[in-house]
Amino acid sequence: MKWTELSILTTHEAVDAVTNILHEAGASGVVIEDSKELDKERIDKFGEIYALNPEDFPKTGVIVKAYLSASSFLAETIEEIKLAIANLVNFDINIGENVLTLCEVDEEDWSTAWKQYYHPVKISERFTIVPTWEDYKPVTTDELIIELDPGMAFGTGTHPTTVMCLQALEKVVQHDHTVVDVGTGSGVLSIGAAMLGAKSVHALDLDEVAVNAARENVELNKMSDIVEVFHGNLLDTVKEPADIVVANILAEIIMSFTDDAFSIVKPGGIYVTSGIIGAKKDDVKAALEKAGFVIEEVLMMEDWVAIISRRP
Repeated sequence: MKWTELSILTTHEAVDAVTNILHEAGASGVVIEDSKELDKERIDKFGEIYALNPEDFPKTGVIVKAYLSASSFLAETIEEIKLAIANLVNFDINIGENVLTLCEVDEEDWSTAWKQYYHPVKISERFTIVPTWEDYKPVTTDELIIELDPGMAFGTGTHPTTVMCLQALEKVVQHDHTVVDVGTGSGVLSIGAAMLGAKSVHALDLDEVAVNAARENVELNKMSDIVEVFHGNLLDTVKEPADIVVANILAEIIMSFTDDAFSIVKPGGIYVTSGIIGAKKDDVKAALEKAGFVIEEVLMMEDWVAIISRRP
């Protein structure tokens, strides 16, 4: 099905009125591209990195976009929209440049279109990440298959930081170990630890969407008896020390709770940290050592770093 995209360059003052006109014309929703977005300060709730592309926003004012289905009345509808917007000046509403452009777009299910780029990937000596919609047969008898549907949560399991964490867990997880997964995302590291023989895994994430996705993936991989997923910030929900703690989050956040992590890792236990951009490697190493950890190994992939450290 084809749709007509209407883009209207207007002012901040006129946004609500223009939006209402588009709704009345049959648009079920609108997209607003605001020039002020580039300068807006954002609350860092989950450790996000914001990198907005200036080309996606107008230099001034606001672009309001709406989508109308093709019909024999489309031309008349567009003319009515133009007249209604122009009429706003009679209500002392500044409509600015009031530039209206049209283009035709094809309908696509954007919620699932990304799946065509996500296929089974062997990411370590033993682990292969397999999306739930793909058929895959193990190549070797000891291959560990993690089925994953990332949903709306961060983490398809193939990002360098996740790959390095799973490679690190392969090296350090032993049978009957207890594991804490901080910022679990889609749950892939927790599932991996359970498959490697961990006795129990305490996974937590501040994002409720990630928590739900992780629980679904844990159940999908039949690890619900080992992995329990909690909604919590950093180590808030952790009550008992663990043999291994893994945190695949941003470097700044890792450095903010190294002392707490040290208190949760058992003596002789391992702390795996990743999500660290190369430029922050030395800062994170220094913070870990200051808290009392001993650096055992530094892994690097592309521009990312993972650090395996031990509590003496």
